[in-house]
Amino acid sequence: MTATLYRGSRPGTRGRARDWAEIQERMLVPLYETVYDRLEVGAGTRLLGLGCGSGLALMLASARGAAVIGHDRDAERLALARERLAARERGRPPEHRTRLLAGDLRLADLRTADPRTDRPRGTVALAARTPALSGAASAGNGRTPPPAPDAPSGAGEPAADRSGSWPGRGYDVVTAFEPAAPAAELGPALAAVARTARRGSTVVLAGWGPPERCATSHVLKVATRLAEPRGAAAPALRLSGRDDLEDLARTAGLRPDGSGRVSCPFGYPDLPSAVRGLLSTGLFDAAVAATDHQQVDKELAEALHPYRRPDGSVRMENVFRYLIART
Repeated sequence: MTATLYRGSRPGTRGRARDWAEIQERMLVPLYETVYDRLEVGAGTRLLGLGCGSGLALMLASARGAAVIGHDRDAERLALARERLAARERGRPPEHRTRLLAGDLRLADLRTADPRTDRPRGTVALAARTPALSGAASAGNGRTPPPAPDAPSGAGEPAADRSGSWPGRGYDVVTAFEPAAPAAELGPALAAVARTARRGSTVVLAGWGPPERCATSHVLKVATRLAEPRGAAAPALRLSGRDDLEDLARTAGLRPDGSGRVSCPFGYPDLPSAVRGLLSTGLFDAAVAATDHQQVDKELAEALHPYRRPDGSVRMENVFRYLIART
């Protein structure tokens, strides 16, 4: 499934969330589909998507027949996920619709859910710290943390299973597909999953492959270089080391049980789309804060020139790695 590209200007956080949804998010579809194929996600699967963003991975799982819950702390992306899911699942019975949760999963008791809000009991919204791709953020970086519990898709209706609120009965698969979410943000959520999931549940972590196999890593050096003058903390590519995913899983109390690599080329119809798509990830926020949008746009466009094709399109070859772990 490929999102339609939008070529106009998109100012503000809402516009950038749409750039993510319509340009950048689709680049990870090969990762989503490969994992779902390997795990045979389908009817009967109960899936929890951490950092679900604007919902593309959730829609792919739902289309396979899985019962799906998504969690994110980016209000704008989650609003888009709700819109997309509502349109796609309009004809479904309420108990078969995807649910969306907001808040801090580190404080959630995932064994129970509040039926009034479809939000885990104990969950709170934070004045956030920034996962690079999921989008919770501090003031001034262009991201908007959710001020209150997010309404689920199909709010007020029963959850994704006829027999009731299925988080209390466990989930089979938990995904954390965001390759650049900082380990400090992702680790506590994974630890909460490890404590509350049924024994033997599957947890999937994803990360960038080795830098030499990811052309985008060279372009992202612009973010690091431009952030340095003011000492801003530009996010580095996370989980690119050979054992980084395994180390993160073990620290969270999970047991590694297999891995794989997937080719995820980043392809754009033109240079402006490439710039907007990459900016939508949040990986350039520190660079923008240290300089300005105009300089970041200019230097990012220059860094992308080696990847332009004769027809004006842009393509960067990347390899992503995923780890399958068990609770």
